[in-house]
Amino acid sequence: MYVVIMGGGRMGLALASLLISDGHDVTLIENDETLCNIASSELDAMVICGNGTNSKVLEDANVEDADVFVAATGNDEVNLLASILVREYKIPKIIARVSDTRHSNAFKKIGIDSVVSPELTTASYVEKLIIRPKIADLVVMGKGDAELLDIKLENEKSIGKTIGDVSPDDNFLIVAVYENDNLIIPKPEMVLKKGMKISILVKTKYAKKVMNMFTKL
Repeated sequence: MYVVIMGGGRMGLALASLLISDGHDVTLIENDETLCNIASSELDAMVICGNGTNSKVLEDANVEDADVFVAATGNDEVNLLASILVREYKIPKIIARVSDTRHSNAFKKIGIDSVVSPELTTASYVEKLIIRPKIADLVVMGKGDAELLDIKLENEKSIGKTIGDVSPDDNFLIVAVYENDNLIIPKPEMVLKKGMKISILVKTKYAKKVMNMFTKL
């Protein structure tokens, strides 16, 4: 996966490090020369010193080939403008950081996939948004060793089974089912149906395996 990150501050640098360690290709764009030098010395990735709201800089980062673009600067206006520009390149997923949550609606109105607040999220949370695109929603719990996933049921191997057939397991538990947006407390005899939304409490290290059980492979 190829990810372009705009913003070499604490969140951008940490996110880039996580993605690189997972084997993903990353390009970091940063306007501040000092932060650029720090990123260049710490990351095994392309680092571009320039303004991410400049189309030429974005094209130098090969943004048109990106699977994900993350606007991670501490300036909401810069993140919003960059997100608008990047939409022209038809990137599959755009994630934007918002420092003032009152600005969230502005991002959502232009169709940004995910808007994250540094007060509520961490770089590891944003990484999960990137590498687990089929998760409808995600909450990191405890010390980061458990997650609550909202997943749309799509895997034919799970469809038609009862909840008792698959849950609970040593590593996960189906804690809620939604039908027509109505929450239902799951019972063992309840049958899993295609398109059903389910909430799963899972140990973080088993999250990918559990996600593959219920989503399309």
